Amino acid sequence: MNSPPLKAFAKVLLAFTLPTAVAGQVVAGATDIVFDQESIVDSLSAIYPVDEWAAETPWGPGEHLVYQVKVGIFNAGEGHMTVETLDSVRGHQTYRAVMGIRGGLPGLRVDDKYTTWMDLETLQSWRYIREIDEPFYESYRHYEFYPDRRIWHRTDNDEFGPLASSLPLDDIAFIYFIRRLPLEIGKTYSLSRYFKEDGNPVVIQVLRRDEYEAEGVIYNTIVVKPIIQTGGLFGQGGKAELHFTDDERRILVYMKSNIPKFPGSLTLHLRSIQEGVPLNPESREEATQGRLNRAIAEPDTLVRR
Repeated sequence: MNSPPLKAFAKVLLAFTLPTAVAGQVVAGATDIVFDQESIVDSLSAIYPVDEWAAETPWGPGEHLVYQVKVGIFNAGEGHMTVETLDSVRGHQTYRAVMGIRGGLPGLRVDDKYTTWMDLETLQSWRYIREIDEPFYESYRHYEFYPDRRIWHRTDNDEFGPLASSLPLDDIAFIYFIRRLPLEIGKTYSLSRYFKEDGNPVVIQVLRRDEYEAEGVIYNTIVVKPIIQTGGLFGQGGKAELHFTDDERRILVYMKSNIPKFPGSLTLHLRSIQEGVPLNPESREEATQGRLNRAIAEPDTLVRR
């Protein structure tokens, strides 16, 4: 979508890579470019004004989380979860969010990309594209969702099927949806929101509180086990485990999922956070207050690119 907000957002993205950007400064003796997070958030806030009709979320456009990817004990590349921008699908305003994983070992390369389009008001999925290139497995699937007709359409092979919910969610949309749940320790959430009937119910088990250290920062986390009945990133065979920050952001700091037919796990370890700007007015106020509280507790917290 070639829209003015997207063009403006591209200017903000330059601040992630250019030493001369207004938001950034080069630290003497360091190779990383370090940016003041608050300046970037201010720029994003100017591009994306609050929307009283948007659902309450702990995330918003501009959120960019970078991960180190490991296969077993070996470093194997990088991953990211990004709320790229706002987009439109058949007249519905959406968040376009991407999860990408790239890397691997010689002869065992991984290049996966999952893109979801989530409604601003209901957070349901309108479109989902899954591109997988893993050891022993390659796949491309493009889904369009039509809740009014209760069907999904897989456009890459012209396959149709019954939509299991009038508010469907795909694999990646579920990660963002989980971040909105209370996540009470010991509680199990059973949700029939997966877009395919044989994937329901999606079971979210909240296992425990924990701590996780990433890039020298110790995060208090809530550990969650999602189970989707079909295969995929969070299928039963993957035995996935997600660690979210135990604060208002619910940022994913660690993920583990088994690789089919491979003796080891694919894991994501948080390397850097760039917070986005929630569109809901109450959510933005809560995010602003959260950043203020963290700045007081950790005044030297910066974003590294």
